[in-house]
Amino acid sequence: MQGEFEMSMMGELSFFLGLQIKQRNDGTFINQAKYIKDMLKKFGLENAKPQATPMSSSTKLDKDEEGKCVDSKLYHSMIGSLLYLTASRPDILFSVCLCARFQASPRESHLIAVKRIFRYLRDTPCLGLWYPRDSTFNLHAYSDADYGVVKSIGRVLRELVNS
Repeated sequence: MQGEFEMSMMGELSFFLGLQIKQRNDGTFINQAKYIKDMLKKFGLENAKPQATPMSSSTKLDKDEEGKCVDSKLYHSMIGSLLYLTASRPDILFSVCLCARFQASPRESHLIAVKRIFRYLRDTPCLGLWYPRDSTFNLHAYSDADYGVVKSIGRVLRELVNS
């Protein structure tokens, strides 16, 4: 590959495409704290009140056709930024994907839910992924998706069962 392209070794990788990479003897830690800080500033939420969770368990998101429409360009931009962040933050994945379902016609209730995710990120900017160096790497995936919490999915499931 070095014969085909001009390459140079510039030292240990520490920052790449918004990912902050900290390499230590016992493993590698990846987070996006700077990206979160820049994102909060971009959307004017750097001084927002922090939240302990990305979404309340009592939040019921649906189409909210009676709700007030919001700027779809802003909503799309916020969702896009959050989706990029899920590369190192699986803790927000369910909440972000739930909010992303309403991009076609975002309402004020959806924007409030998205802003709560940002407020959670403000409280937890340094969380990330830890890859230990000396352990066998076995990928385990867990999902704690409570479909009963999501009113619109519950309705769809009932329709499927009844058909």
